[in-house]
Amino acid sequence: MQACDKRILPRGGLSLTSLGLGCAQLGGLYQAMDEAEARAIVDAAWDLGIRYFDTAPYYGYTLSERRLGAALRERPRDSYVLSTKVGRLLLPDANVRPGENGWAEPLPFRPHFDYSYDGVMRSHEDSLQRLGMDRIDILYVHDIGRATHGERHAHYWDQLTHGGGFRALAQLRAEGSVGAIGLGVNEWEVVVQAMLACDIDCALLAGRYTLLEQAAMAPLLDRCVERGIGIVIGGPFNSGILAGNRKFNYEDAPPQVVTRVEAIAAACAAAGAPIQAAALQFPMAHPAVVACIPGAQSPAQLRQNAQWFAQPLPAALWDALAHASLIDGRAPTPRGT
Repeated sequence: MQACDKRILPRGGLSLTSLGLGCAQLGGLYQAMDEAEARAIVDAAWDLGIRYFDTAPYYGYTLSERRLGAALRERPRDSYVLSTKVGRLLLPDANVRPGENGWAEPLPFRPHFDYSYDGVMRSHEDSLQRLGMDRIDILYVHDIGRATHGERHAHYWDQLTHGGGFRALAQLRAEGSVGAIGLGVNEWEVVVQAMLACDIDCALLAGRYTLLEQAAMAPLLDRCVERGIGIVIGGPFNSGILAGNRKFNYEDAPPQVVTRVEAIAAACAAAGAPIQAAALQFPMAHPAVVACIPGAQSPAQLRQNAQWFAQPLPAALWDALAHASLIDGRAPTPRGT
């Protein structure tokens, strides 16, 4: 499986490269990134044949969208797929400081949650302006759910359902302003909820169907196959714990997670397979999945991801992981890659 291999989003027919580029790092996630490095990462992705790019207004408080748009605008618009997100309006605020919410050098705009009809429409328009483009291919609702909002989830869900947020997305799709709509979230439960409330095309699911955890498989991914809803896998390394650091869900990993990852890594080592390669390839075997979009801090890291993505792995690896109950025995595995 190569980075440039294409898969079709069942609804809407968009063609996504199997490996995409998640662009949170272009916004300075956890560490600063200068303009030249950001551009070099996008250029390296292009050279690898990657043609799917995902960003959001929240990333670097508009910084990622601005950088990605500048890097892509000179490319033929029909040659790539671009996704961004709604749910936060970024309003000018001179009090924004370095390091807020993990953004090393955010721009002076503060996020304000707004999932209403007017909020979605304004967010979409603002993103077009920042990107410098006339259309967005996929528009995701960003970070809706109890994991983000806690007790406020019901309030924001009401904005989506009764306040017109989902209606705005459907209108933009009907008008051809966007090609597909969905959710970009870190929890699978809210995607199931959304499937009952809106005719979504896809979902970007970060960290919830990975080599480390597969609880979303039967409740969500199998159902998506039945409904023709495509899944984009974000956070395939679970915030880094599957790539060699101790971060999980954007925080220090708890001991039980570290122990499980050490067992997975040992099984991978015994099979002669890098755990990073297994992490990138495993979710791609599920028929609901259309793309995997890890981020990258440098062109070298991106090229390494592409190598892991394409590296042949032994079938015995998946057998060993399933036998040790380190992956769900019912999960499809990428045999023959």
